[in-house]
Amino acid sequence: MPPKRCSMSSSGARSRDRVPSDILRGMTKRVLVAITLLLLVSHVQAQTPANLAALDAETLQHFQALLKTDTQSPPGNEIRAVEYLKQVLDKEGIAYQVFAKDPQRPNLVARIKGNGKKKPILIMGHTDVVTVDAKKWTFPPFGAVRDGGYVYGRGAVDDKDNLTAALMLILRLKREGTPLDRDVILLAESGEEGAPDVGAQFMADNHFDAINAEFCFAEGGGVVREGGTVRQANVGTTEKEPRPIEIIARGPAGHGSVPSKNNAVTHLSAAVGKIANWVPPLRINETTGAYFRKMQTLVTPEVAKVYRDVLSPDPKINKPAAEWLLENQPGHWSMLHTSLVPTIVDAGFRYNVIPSEVKATFDVRLHPDENQETFLDEVRKVIGDPSGEVRWFRDRYRPAGGSRLDTEAFTTLEAQLKKHYDTVALPTMGTGATDMSNIRAKGPQCYGIGPAIDTEDGPKGFGAHSDQERILESELFRFTRFTSDLVVELARAK
Repeated sequence: MPPKRCSMSSSGARSRDRVPSDILRGMTKRVLVAITLLLLVSHVQAQTPANLAALDAETLQHFQALLKTDTQSPPGNEIRAVEYLKQVLDKEGIAYQVFAKDPQRPNLVARIKGNGKKKPILIMGHTDVVTVDAKKWTFPPFGAVRDGGYVYGRGAVDDKDNLTAALMLILRLKREGTPLDRDVILLAESGEEGAPDVGAQFMADNHFDAINAEFCFAEGGGVVREGGTVRQANVGTTEKEPRPIEIIARGPAGHGSVPSKNNAVTHLSAAVGKIANWVPPLRINETTGAYFRKMQTLVTPEVAKVYRDVLSPDPKINKPAAEWLLENQPGHWSMLHTSLVPTIVDAGFRYNVIPSEVKATFDVRLHPDENQETFLDEVRKVIGDPSGEVRWFRDRYRPAGGSRLDTEAFTTLEAQLKKHYDTVALPTMGTGATDMSNIRAKGPQCYGIGPAIDTEDGPKGFGAHSDQERILESELFRFTRFTSDLVVELARAK
């Protein structure tokens, strides 16, 4: 006999099936907690030693492949590096665009999409390197040779380290599917080594919509190690503007056996000496002020006093401090002044002929606050010789500019440098030049970052542009993780 069924009204069924709202809320919270725990577990699993070792191996593979790619500028041939990047991105299913003024010197842009709640982050690395004299290299400049924990090769620290870290970041974001509030854009640009018209400037002028971002990160900073210990982290927030000048002296040609007061070589020599001894005004800006204040906490009391004095508005105090810097720390002196360094003298063609025209070229690095409209007149006053000519060697091509220190990006930088390197971030004005200047001029706040480099490497000939350029493998790996964590923390959906 079948069991009896109990009749039930439709209203009664609804009342029995209804779950109280407080229970629903509790269930929702438990589900969210469970999902969060699963995500945390998966993240921890992704960071196991075995997985980290695999990521390091992949980092080294891409780094060596890019180092072995000869992209000396000139002529550049950055297409070789772009073709490699395209193969890697194709394999991962990551879309990209290629923009080129010169077909042999293209720029590659890849984008990982976010939800658009915030403006994008741009991360840059240039594919070209400076030229080499292969005879002076112990290891082949494009051999990517590993020796004693280092990798040797042209571009090891300028700039295929940053390029590799940026590539690994894009791969990580694609593989992990990290929810993002911001798009993350990779720009592998050409022509950084003296030809931004095919690279960053070309992109800024013609394809800025493809790279427009709130923040960008590129070369132009780095962690400083001394004796194997991290000392500080320099974050590039502004830089001087490179704009060489030429000094030309003219006079009658003549026989070298007859002295002449109008000898062009004599006039040029006097002009070069006067300019080389000229000290342009000391200038402090937001970046250099913050830099020297923080540096006071990292050095001996004697040096700290120099850094304190150089910030004084009183010339009687800051001038002796600046003179000490010029003698002992010329790089720091250059952060506070426009610098003029004679680099080329073109004079004469035969020992017994007085030439009618001679020329000297100065590498001028203009302070961002320098008035370029009046600068050449200042140089003419220093020379005090109306017969000579002073002119710009080239038009402006890397405009000065600065990035603020009160941004989410700089705050995140400080936190990640503390996490990965246990050190402080020092906002720094670069005395050289980077492609960030072209991007800053369009509005994005750009910050220079880089791996840990030993201060001893430069004097030993192992630094950027040297004949034995190298990087520690362990510091390449650490920088790659730092870069990924920095951008993920800044871009992830909160």
